[in-house]
Amino acid sequence: MSLPLLISTDQLLDDYSRAVTRAVDVVAPSVVSVEVSRKDAPRGRSDQPAGAGSGFVFASDGLILTNSHVVEGSNKVQVALPDGRDCEADVVGQDPDTDIAVLRITAPDLVPVVFGDSRSLRAGQLVIAIGNPYGFHHTVTAGVVSALGRSLRSRSGRLIDQVIQTDAALNPGNSGGPLVTSDGAVVGVNTAIIAGGQGLSFAVPISAVVAILPALLRDGRVRRGYLGIAGQNVPLLRRVTRFHRLDQASAVLIISLEADGPAIAAGLRDGDLIVSFDGVRVENLDDLHRLLTEASIGTTARIAVLRGTGRLDLQVPVRERT
Repeated sequence: MSLPLLISTDQLLDDYSRAVTRAVDVVAPSVVSVEVSRKDAPRGRSDQPAGAGSGFVFASDGLILTNSHVVEGSNKVQVALPDGRDCEADVVGQDPDTDIAVLRITAPDLVPVVFGDSRSLRAGQLVIAIGNPYGFHHTVTAGVVSALGRSLRSRSGRLIDQVIQTDAALNPGNSGGPLVTSDGAVVGVNTAIIAGGQGLSFAVPISAVVAILPALLRDGRVRRGYLGIAGQNVPLLRRVTRFHRLDQASAVLIISLEADGPAIAAGLRDGDLIVSFDGVRVENLDDLHRLLTEASIGTTARIAVLRGTGRLDLQVPVRERT
């Protein structure tokens, strides 16, 4: 009687499975569970877990990336490492506008991830997410990049640009975990799912994270400019755009100004329509937010507004938003 041939593990794995398992082998030692207690916890229960998420080590000296919304308002942050160690973590900095936070723990023998190039991603490319949904540690899901260049509204109200959309299944608790390519390079930080959506998940691109990391490590936050206005997006009449020779279909209508803000001191008024900032076209509030960067703080911006039938150029000092 002949015995059946034994098939090796390598033969059983197809190319797709090899790609996923290879990525998991590379990244899993860096993925952590993040558990927080909130400042507003009920009296006598401040040490009870009030939220949880994921994160990953990106520097061997104990620096960890996660989502800002995971640790926001926390009074205690606990990190569980893949080898079972529990460490108390300090929040080094956070930026609600991009939903990114940096934690620090003190522990030896940490394995940092390698950052990839999120700008080189292509629709249809394989990506893998690792996290702790519903407390199930090191859960792996895989899918493809379903779209690139998406915009996602953060909890602070600002728009996160160039967001990665993927169909890798995410659930509560995945927030802050890594999105990686088949070679194990981190290209995004998983940040959001759409309630009721099927196969719609989003990640902040690692290129955006790298851009703000120096500020988070240096200042604990990202500095941004401030004008002291509240506005709304409004369409422009075609006769208005033709008269003023504007190449845009909308502008920002000022609906209120802060009494001690730089805008009101510079002469801006309720009802003014902002159409440009230092010569750059402004069609909506998101355009204005993108221009109010750290580099703009302390400068004087030339803001073009439509008032009545005229156009004015006003010099407005840009302060730091606090």
